[in-house]
Amino acid sequence: MFNYQKLCSSTYGKAFFLALSLLTRLPSAKLTDIQPSDSGRSSLFYPLIGLIIGLLFYVPLSFFVESSQITIAAVITVFWAIVTGGLHLDGLADSADGWLGGMGDQEKTQQIMKDPLVGSAGVIAIVSILILKFAVLTTILQQTFHGMLLASGIIILAPVIARSMILLLLITTDYVQKKGIANDIAEHLPRQSAMWIVLICVLIGFYFSFWGMLFVLIGLWLLRRLMLKTLGGCTGDTIGATVEITEVLFLIGYVF
Repeated sequence: MFNYQKLCSSTYGKAFFLALSLLTRLPSAKLTDIQPSDSGRSSLFYPLIGLIIGLLFYVPLSFFVESSQITIAAVITVFWAIVTGGLHLDGLADSADGWLGGMGDQEKTQQIMKDPLVGSAGVIAIVSILILKFAVLTTILQQTFHGMLLASGIIILAPVIARSMILLLLITTDYVQKKGIANDIAEHLPRQSAMWIVLICVLIGFYFSFWGMLFVLIGLWLLRRLMLKTLGGCTGDTIGATVEITEVLFLIGYVF
């Protein structure tokens, strides 16, 4: 007989539900006695959480099947933000404010990013990413029936690829904030396993969309350079910004 409590208390069961609760607003198990090592292992499930998010996009596709492509694209864009609770969008806004207002000063940049208020750069960043996501989704949904089979795969795969880039960023970049769950994730990340997961996701990404995956890797390289220049490493906010930007880059690369 299936034992739900046993699953939740198991090493990888706890890691999965921790990742689910951290990256989405989907119902998750109530976890207790979370150790730093649990946080580190949870990162290995990020691409799987991305797959769950991607598969959920079939809900609006099913309910609005007779609607126009523009309507469906708008619904998916809003649904995309709701499922994640705007977590990554918030990180994008804080990062944009810090990068612009910090003027290259690392201490000032961190102070701005910790400010709960959103500045003009943050608003522009959120609006821009949502408009781009909506526009690209509209283009993808206008494919023919046979093209839609691949297009559906691209929409599902975008959250997977973006969350695998979290792992790649943590493997290659120092985490500058020395407290909190994100610091536990960075310090206790199983690097060898994470590298294999990243490699598999990148190969799948290239298989479905060469240009999409190439855009993602170039975008991550540029973002990492910006993080190192302005912060000396990555933060929770810049990780969120990475997710939002790489999702859009993968979609743009597909329609390129």
